[in-house]
Amino acid sequence: MASSTKYDLVVVGTGFAGCMATLAFLEQCKKDNKQGKVALLEVGKEGERSGASKWTMAYLRLDKNLDFDEDWVKEMRLVSNGLADEEYCEKLRVEAPISAKYLEEHGVKFVHHDEPNVLLEFKTAQHFVFPDGGGKAIIGKLFEHIRGYSNCEIMYETEAIRLLTEDSGAIRGLKARKNDGLLHDLIAPNVVLACGGFEGNQEMLARYIGPNSHKLPLIAPGLKYNKGAGLRMALEVGAGTAGSFDGMHCELVDTRAKKPDAVIWGHNYGIVVNKDCDRFYDEGKRHLFATFEMIALECWRDQDMSCYFVTDDTIMKKFTGSWVYDTTDQPPETAETIEELAEKLKIDPKKLRKTVDEYNAAVNDKEFDLMKLDGKATTGLKINKTNWATKIETPPFAGYPMTSNLTFTYGGVKTDLHARVVSTNDVPIPGLWAAGELTGLFYNEYPPATSCLRSMTFGRLAGTEIAKSLGKGVSEIGGKSIKDEVSSRQSQAIMMDRDILIGEGRSLKAEASAA
Repeated sequence: MASSTKYDLVVVGTGFAGCMATLAFLEQCKKDNKQGKVALLEVGKEGERSGASKWTMAYLRLDKNLDFDEDWVKEMRLVSNGLADEEYCEKLRVEAPISAKYLEEHGVKFVHHDEPNVLLEFKTAQHFVFPDGGGKAIIGKLFEHIRGYSNCEIMYETEAIRLLTEDSGAIRGLKARKNDGLLHDLIAPNVVLACGGFEGNQEMLARYIGPNSHKLPLIAPGLKYNKGAGLRMALEVGAGTAGSFDGMHCELVDTRAKKPDAVIWGHNYGIVVNKDCDRFYDEGKRHLFATFEMIALECWRDQDMSCYFVTDDTIMKKFTGSWVYDTTDQPPETAETIEELAEKLKIDPKKLRKTVDEYNAAVNDKEFDLMKLDGKATTGLKINKTNWATKIETPPFAGYPMTSNLTFTYGGVKTDLHARVVSTNDVPIPGLWAAGELTGLFYNEYPPATSCLRSMTFGRLAGTEIAKSLGKGVSEIGGKSIKDEVSSRQSQAIMMDRDILIGEGRSLKAEASAA
């Protein structure tokens, strides 16, 4: 017989979403003088950098005042062809600055970066933010505070197996396998799933992404633990889905690097060729962040996982010391001639020389301007470059061998504006919450510098609401019915200070009278 322990909340995953949910819950319980007990589960070992949060640089789409990009919703509408949940996106736009300031209040130090050379597509006055020490520093600070609470039990090497439900369908806890190999019942009226996508699950990748997905290396070692457990468990109890299940975010990384996440960002400012030294993508189609994912997907899909970036000394000097080419721990391959560079990159010298010559001859006479989509383009090539087509003619020439790495998957469970998991009929499943990359949002493309903020924000919202609901009963989170909730999501953003019935959809007269 499985052992059982009672909690008020079980959180699965110790990344941004899970840690924010846990700490927000603990702090709100303390504020309300409640004795809420939480179990925080992690499938990895203690001290291990499991998951994605502890590896990412965590670029954040924020301006100097920590305000979120005001055009974010428009960008999501554009890249998703109108499929993205715009109310959810607007909720993130409003709440993200609160999350950023919350992190600052808890000891996270932000680096404010004014970008002089890369045209950013987000409306933040050429500014973005990242934590000093990356995502690992954020998790470290959140854990410092979490460990200060005696009513939180952290369980490492604990794998979430399936959700436990009442006959009515309400969540009553979680069945987990600990490192003794045995199953244990963690009894709780609330479960937050925050354990990432399915990047580390070859079966799910093949099922959803398709052929050759197994060829994609993971961008960080911790992603091996992201096996889609949260998605699987939620689907088993009737959760709805969102996001494109055949979609994923990939990035081009330096194949020589000794460190994870060694991204080569600046494909815009040169050419990218395949093993046959042919260009295969418009490197200047849109802004850097808007296209770096798409060229990585093309490399995986049709270029046998190999491509090469080639540029010249003019560009490399312009970006000396910049994150654009210095995220890798390896210097570029350099040479005085294109042929010598090709030899160092282990591609055909004559073919690369021919491609560079044809490219240079096709470049127009417009002024090269990094701070706008400058229309400096090529004409007459099989694949033209639309912007930033400066000639590659000043030695030493520079290049990087690259391959695609998988960062995260798009498809996931569907949640409402409170981070509650909804059913296939858009009705919240009582007691089930989710945040982070296992929740679906993105279609076709990923507007970058948003995923970390999304994980933290909806984790924080979930933890806070669960704590506030303690003592009110499972079927109450303050006088709006589920029917009203569904209708509201179709017309306007839901007000956070309104009570919501998430039981059987019937008003509880006693509570209504008391309210």
